[in-house]
Amino acid sequence: MDQAEETGIYIFCGIQTDQDGEEFGSIELEEEKRESFTIRYKDAAMVACEVPMKIYHPNRENLMMHQTMVSNVMAQNDTVIPISFGNVFKSKEDVKVLIENLYPQFEKLFPAIKGKIELGLKVIGRKEWLESRVNKNPEVEEMAKVVRGKSEAAGYYDRIKLGGAAQNIFADLKNEIESGVYTPLEEVADAAKTNEPQGEKMLLNAAFLIDREKEEEFDEIVNEQHEKWKDKVDFKYSGPWPAYNFVNIRLTVEET
Repeated sequence: MDQAEETGIYIFCGIQTDQDGEEFGSIELEEEKRESFTIRYKDAAMVACEVPMKIYHPNRENLMMHQTMVSNVMAQNDTVIPISFGNVFKSKEDVKVLIENLYPQFEKLFPAIKGKIELGLKVIGRKEWLESRVNKNPEVEEMAKVVRGKSEAAGYYDRIKLGGAAQNIFADLKNEIESGVYTPLEEVADAAKTNEPQGEKMLLNAAFLIDREKEEEFDEIVNEQHEKWKDKVDFKYSGPWPAYNFVNIRLTVEET
């Protein structure tokens, strides 16, 4: 086998198990079917498959491949530790050494995430509602009149003030969404966190860690909040995922 055909071990996630030889189905990588297997140390294992040894780019197909396998694992195992996309090791022995090194972390994480799933919620303000809130603000309305009555050069600093006033309004809107949507969900979750919004219309980018058995109850609360806010914002609700936002695993991958 030449250097271009060298194989490596791609890892998807960690699990708690005391069994060898577990399988979680196959994935298709670059038009070739690849079977999964586990590499175990004590009661911890990595779900992996054999792949060509190279760097894998996070394009849509590759990310879907990774997520599909993780979903397969979550359907069969209730203690799943997420591993980020694109980690390839040179051999099964290297992966076993990795698990041994990570085991002290895994040992603490297993009881904390057993039976838990992550759900994501993004709240995006509707353009018409956002504009109406900005335009109806007395301070903005007054500044806009001042800017309209001046030349471009003369109104420069007024436009800066106008932009600052609009930013303050958006900050108030984010606080409204946080207290009206995030807080009720946070109260029923085991843990919750907010991430940086993506895009100027996003008012909330949140992740929630909940017990699997509470997923239906949590869904109902999300639906209730959506009914209250549906004329003003759009909800993007995702999951279940392993606890990506609540687990911090650092991997040391060898140079390829």
